[in-house]
Amino acid sequence: MSRVPVLTIFGSTGTGKSRLAIEMARRFSGEIISADSMQLYKGLDIITAKVTKEERAMAPHHMVDTIDPLIHDFTVLQFRDMTLPIIDDLLVREKLPIIVGGTNYYIEALLWKILIANSEMVANSSVNLCMENAYNDGDNKKLKIELDRNSKESNENLFKKLMEIDPEMAKRLHPNNRRKIIRSLEVFVQQGVTHSELLKAQRTAGSSGLGGRLRYPNSVILWLQSDRTVLEERLDSRVDAMVQTGLVQELLDFHRRYNEQRIATNTLPDYTKGIFQSIGFKEFHRYLVLPEEEKREKKGEELLQEGIDNLKLVTKRYSKMQEKWIRNRMIRRVDRQTPPIYTLDCTDVKNWEHSVYGKAVSIVEAILRGEKPEQAAANESIENIKTTDSSNEECHYCDVCDRFFIGEQWGIHLKSNKHQKVLIKKKKLAEKEAMEERTIKENQ
Repeated sequence: MSRVPVLTIFGSTGTGKSRLAIEMARRFSGEIISADSMQLYKGLDIITAKVTKEERAMAPHHMVDTIDPLIHDFTVLQFRDMTLPIIDDLLVREKLPIIVGGTNYYIEALLWKILIANSEMVANSSVNLCMENAYNDGDNKKLKIELDRNSKESNENLFKKLMEIDPEMAKRLHPNNRRKIIRSLEVFVQQGVTHSELLKAQRTAGSSGLGGRLRYPNSVILWLQSDRTVLEERLDSRVDAMVQTGLVQELLDFHRRYNEQRIATNTLPDYTKGIFQSIGFKEFHRYLVLPEEEKREKKGEELLQEGIDNLKLVTKRYSKMQEKWIRNRMIRRVDRQTPPIYTLDCTDVKNWEHSVYGKAVSIVEAILRGEKPEQAAANESIENIKTTDSSNEECHYCDVCDRFFIGEQWGIHLKSNKHQKVLIKKKKLAEKEAMEERTIKENQ
């Protein structure tokens, strides 16, 4: 039986995942599988931070430059179905598959048996919510048409549809979370079952709040970590380098090529689908749609700098989200089957050979020998760590502050000073109005 593991290299953007992946592929005759939802698309190499052609020539790469950027409905299910045969073929040939992420839910789709297809769902569930039973055919066709035109649909209308079809899922989503609302509606249209029912089946199959057993038992994760201050400085420099190497021109060319009609009609872009979800489009939108002469004026210079500043901000925010994801969905889960996760400190790039590459090689070599690596896995000691079941994170509406809150944010909000101040203010206003009303009645 082959001892070749499925290796996943994970970490925040800017930690050197691609560098380590290439080094490991060359060291162990492995092949790299990109789990980045934006690098799937052809072109736009700078904004999606793809490895260069020279770097790609150093080791075989899969799932890069695969999809036409005009395809907006590529799903994680399609990604999984395209990628798993590649991994299986590599394992048969005893070559090391190296998954580099990337996109969190793409990685989960490969490592765990989640995203049960409709046929599996019906076979394993006592509740058969087929499309005809859950929603009559006429209404479903209408829903499909409206989803195809979702750019014209308001968030409120989309949320109302979800409330009618899948109220359980709607309770867990913010009414303005357009992307996730549309996704849940699409699940119903495409799978014939509600999203909440599908998730229940996945959790049952995996005996975990997150569902799904580990797909490849012989898996290992290398988690690149960096000091936050150092990483953020590195990310700022990375954005500056992207701008210097032609980021803005790349975005301009793409907009001219694919969006002339949208820009001419001043139609708002839909940044919830396809390549437009990539960090960079939203941030530079105001500059990109300016007339050419205005781009060269003071207004253009200001909007360009605003785009650069915003890109730096969202990139750092995204890196924090990636860190939070692996901690909450892997390290802190006691009810989920997880691979051993080994941390590598990439703070000091000058010490890369020893603290990152050297340790990574030592870990993989031990696994190939059938031995336990000397370095302890970060998730070996997980006593007294609470699990977080995202299925319980309902959406709550505060009629006092006129705001929505998800999961634990609700309890925090109710205890917050801001909520209490608004509550007191409204209480005083109500008392004042009641007093005025009594005065009017007394004087009548």
